[in-house]
Amino acid sequence: MQVEETREVAILTQELSLSFGGRDILEEISVGFPKNSVTALIGPSGSGKSTLLRSLNRMNDHIPDVAISGKVLFDGTDVYDESVDLVTIRTRIGMVFQRPNPFSKSIFDNVAYGPRIHGERSKKALSTIVEISLQRAGLWEEVRDRLEHSALSLSGGQQQRLCIARSLAVNPDVLLMDEPCSALDPAATQRVEDLIAELKKEVTVVIATHNLQQAARISDYTTFLLSGKLIEHDLTSVMFTAPSDNRTNDYITGRFG
Repeated sequence: MQVEETREVAILTQELSLSFGGRDILEEISVGFPKNSVTALIGPSGSGKSTLLRSLNRMNDHIPDVAISGKVLFDGTDVYDESVDLVTIRTRIGMVFQRPNPFSKSIFDNVAYGPRIHGERSKKALSTIVEISLQRAGLWEEVRDRLEHSALSLSGGQQQRLCIARSLAVNPDVLLMDEPCSALDPAATQRVEDLIAELKKEVTVVIATHNLQQAARISDYTTFLLSGKLIEHDLTSVMFTAPSDNRTNDYITGRFG
């Protein structure tokens, strides 16, 4: 069951369907992700949550034999429209992956990469962007004296926050996170969760997670997917206490998944 959104949405899918090689992965998903909030995508393995997440900024485009129908509306424009600039979409709808993937460059160059791609050449401007981005990612105080060191010298948790800073450096409106804490220890996970709570003041966050406790802790809204279908979308406080669908209740209470 899908709730009526009372907040303005950042992204809206309309009957979004996706298949790989003729195998249906998503089936007519229609859901809105409210601005300046955290929405968690939950569901068992194979439910389609990562595929849905990656569909929001067209990260599935490169997969052979993919077929997509329906719409993903962002600022009133379908991101799959032929006139849409893919670089712009992926700038405004950023992505953080399951495992940290810093470039084999310095910490500074990792964060400055996006602004440079977009034409920024001023060292002073880049230094400001890097500092602000690292501050927003909660990493500045830890790395401020070693910006020229390799990003690969950082711990796993620091690398993940660096990847978040790299996404923030181009000022996205939306940040997609695909199981961002699954490779992190509890302390690093806590840092990332605290960061997400801060980021939603400025950025809309959509996170796919297998961790129901994490979804309950950090999200404002939850979307439950099962076998590629949208089963329920609601406020997290409602979803985890009084779900409207028995399948949601069964999944949340651990009867399957």
